[in-house]
Amino acid sequence: MANSLYMAGRSAYSRPQAIVWADAYEKSNGKFVPTGTEFEDFIILSDHNRSEISISCERIESKKRMINGTMRSYHIADKQRLSFSWNLLPSRAFSASATFSDLGVLTNNVEDFTADLGAGGVDIVNWYENHTGSFYILLSYDKYNEFTENTYGHLAEYNQVLQVFFSSFDHDVIKRGGTNYDMWDISVSLEEV
Repeated sequence: MANSLYMAGRSAYSRPQAIVWADAYEKSNGKFVPTGTEFEDFIILSDHNRSEISISCERIESKKRMINGTMRSYHIADKQRLSFSWNLLPSRAFSASATFSDLGVLTNNVEDFTADLGAGGVDIVNWYENHTGSFYILLSYDKYNEFTENTYGHLAEYNQVLQVFFSSFDHDVIKRGGTNYDMWDISVSLEEV
């Protein structure tokens, strides 16, 4: 089961991977973490050859000119759209089914193919195929965390959570590998609920 210790152990470097997809999340020791079992209830996406995370906003509002010519706006909500892609991502993250300890440490002797032990292409496609509804995306980047008083020092945690739908998903088999894995290109666009 995931908790803040598990997620810290799953980080290959001093900062976690930028993106997690999860069915549910909670706050553990003041940090956002996915709940459940990895590869079933959540996946940690690899930063291996991942492009920038493009975030655009859609402002939902009603604007109307008044009789004196001034504009009045009724703001309803801001919704975000995210898009990112991978180039030459290994289709498999591991040579066999990987198991992790309660501290997020790899416990079985499997070969890893992604640079940071994050999900490979097959895991990402499986998530897409099994999630026709909404799910959560946890993001780790230098953003203000609205749930803490200190606005600094949150680079090493997930500090933004959005409920999203897939708006587009494409994957291409670029190179067929030997007996271990293929190399894929994947493009994803998500839209906030």
